[in-house]
Amino acid sequence: MTRSVLHDDAVRVLSSWTAPDPGQEKARLEFLRHLEEHPVDGLWRECAAGHITASAAVLDPSRSRVLLTLHAKFKAWFQLGGHCEPRDATLAGAALREATEESGIGGLRLVPGPVQLDRHAVRCRDRETWHLDVQYTVIAPDGARHTVSDESDALGWFPVDELPEPTDDAVRRLVARARDAGHEPSG
Repeated sequence: MTRSVLHDDAVRVLSSWTAPDPGQEKARLEFLRHLEEHPVDGLWRECAAGHITASAAVLDPSRSRVLLTLHAKFKAWFQLGGHCEPRDATLAGAALREATEESGIGGLRLVPGPVQLDRHAVRCRDRETWHLDVQYTVIAPDGARHTVSDESDALGWFPVDELPEPTDDAVRRLVARARDAGHEPSG
């Protein structure tokens, strides 16, 4: 088995991304080291050392509300996202696919480039491992209506400065960064 197109994209994205602070730069270098040490399986859940995942903060066009999922397994509010699939050609595409699948919203628009990296411990395939999550911003179309997927107990729109509980600090940082990402007109 050889490296995938997605692996090459992940290396390109992480190599060219400018981290917003020293903690994010440390994470960026850690993610790149992971991909170097796991050139074949570093993106797949079979990698016992951990794996790259992709997620997105889904914002309304005004960027004043965020769509979060009450995760069925973890019973906390999170951004939408998850595991990369072999059919994914890019990390951004994986984040957009996950956001679309988990929200049921068509016409989501990806803001180019990651906004944050987050490494967190999870139980995956009956073992403790790490998600090395590359996080993006996605803008929903006007009037978007969501549909709850099997992975969620609920979905809800929340003001970006009034997130529900339980929500962790990584989600709070992501939403704050996503709100400011891209600086282009929404529409």
